[in-house]
Order: sequence, then C-alpha cells, then structure tokens
Amino acid sequence: MSWELFTGTGTSPHPEPAYDAIPDPPPWRLRDRAEPPFVATPELVDAVNAALHLRRPLLLTGRPGSGKSTLVDRIAAELQLGEVLRWHVTSKSVLTDALYRYDALGRLHAAQVAESRVKAGLEVAADGDVESYVTLGPLGTALASPDRPRAVLIDEIDKSDLDLPGDLLNVLELGEFDIPPLVRADPTGERVFEVRGADRGRYEVGGVVRAVPRHFPVIVFTSNGERAFPPPFLRRCVRFEMPAPDTERLREIVRAHLGGAADTETAAIAGFADRLLRGGNLAVDQLLNLLHLVTGEAAPGTEARGRLEAVLLRELDGR
Repeated sequence: MSWELFTGTGTSPHPEPAYDAIPDPPPWRLRDRAEPPFVATPELVDAVNAALHLRRPLLLTGRPGSGKSTLVDRIAAELQLGEVLRWHVTSKSVLTDALYRYDALGRLHAAQVAESRVKAGLEVAADGDVESYVTLGPLGTALASPDRPRAVLIDEIDKSDLDLPGDLLNVLELGEFDIPPLVRADPTGERVFEVRGADRGRYEVGGVVRAVPRHFPVIVFTSNGERAFPPPFLRRCVRFEMPAPDTERLREIVRAHLGGAADTETAAIAGFADRLLRGGNLAVDQLLNLLHLVTGEAAPGTEARGRLEAVLLRELDGR
C-alpha cells in the first residue's frame, strides 16, 4: 500500500478506479464504531459516580481534545443508556433548542392548504394536529424518556450566550418544562400527545413534560474554560477539570486506540507530552492522527514524516 495517494501531477499512479487505493479511515472516524476507547483516571471515575448518585450534571473543563466529549459515550455504554443525545451549543443557542421545536410556519402553511382544498371541494388530509409540528430537543427527549435514564451531552456550554446557564437552572432542578403549543391545545392537561424525539423515536407527553425522578437524565456539560459561570449554575453541577496527560497517560491513550504504537513511538509520545507540559496548545487527537499515519501499512518515509509532524502537530492557537 502506497503513502502517496495524491501526487499533484494530475495523473494517479494507481489502477482504475483510483479511489479504491484510499485505505480505511482511523477507527475513531467511523460512524458505527465500537465503544470508544477511554482511559479514565480514578479521580474522574469518582466525579462521574458522584454525579450519578446525586442526579446532578457533570461539568467537565479542559483543553480541546482532552476526551471531554468521549466520556459520555463510555457512561452510556457501561450503564446501557442507549443512544447519546447531543446538543452542540453556539452563541445563538437558546433553552428551547434543547427542549423542543415548534414548526409554527409549517402548521400555518398546512392550514392554508387545507382551507384552499376545502374551498375547491377537494379531500383534506387529516394530519393537521398540533403534535405533528412539535419535535423534542435533546434534553427534552431525555426528560420525556419513560423507561430508563438517557445520557445527554451539552457540548461547549462556554460558547453560549451569558444567560443560557441561568436559563437551564429550573429545568435542571425540577426536571420539567412546558411546551406552550401543547398547553394551549389542551388547557386541562389531560390529553396525551405523541411527538417526535431528537432520536427519531416517538414519545407520549402532555403540555408539561416531567421526568420520571428515577430516570433523571445523565447530563455531561463540556467547557474549554473560555469563560466563568455563575455560582447558582456551578452549585448544581459536579465539576471536574481534565488534567493535561503526562507521558505515561499518553501511552495508555495511544495503546487504547492504536495498540503497539504505544511501544514503538515512545520518542514521539514523550516529545508531545513535553510540549503539553510546557503549555503547548495541543489536543491528544493530533498525536493519534500522526501515529495512525506513521505506523500504518502505508507509512510515509522519513522526509514525509517530518513534514507531517509540522502539519499535524501545529499549535491550536495558530502558531
């Protein structure tokens, strides 16, 4: 297997079809990969257990690539919580994005079409009920889960608007929220609606969605440490700071993902650990990407390896 899939000459050195020469992706790039490898420290294990016992969210802070987002997959797999529900926060995210979406324009359009068909004497489809236009968000789906807790990743909460952590407080404390369109459709609160969840499943809810106390979601917040959070929000979380890995821990991580590369690439691992120790702005997956390439069947030569290191191990602040 050749390292040079692309030569820049305009002519492929591989037989037709040339794209067949592209090897399989790294295992962590596969959509349907097995349970992701994750090396947890005893301190992190204790923090997770504390959050589980207390029914509190876990707030993980650490540099990009430190494994914050991967932890929730390990928790969900070990506790058999099903598919992880994910909410990737941006500066424009609001609380309702996490709880539900209501397609008011879609419902209005359907009503206008139905009215036009009635006037034309045509048959009208009976799919205009309000529940057809409500979709639960990731956190809303978890709170509506009737038979088991669900794992929810709320990723990069530090990217949010300043008000969002405070807006989450009541939902985190009470485990309930209103869906106003459903409340208006049934002021008595007796009707059960069937709505779509963020996992494409169907959920039976009322206008007020209340979590089963025993099934309160397992919530993991991640933060890159780019801002401070208000004390009321922090009080409701179990907090843990992901430490920068040393040489031995990096070897454990590499071994979990790449097996024998942990023993053959000791110098590269030690050099990467030294850069982290000196404050380098690097992510562990940069090291994994490099070692996957240089230890694979199509490993590059010495000169190409040097160029790869310059490209793949560049500091994340652009230096």
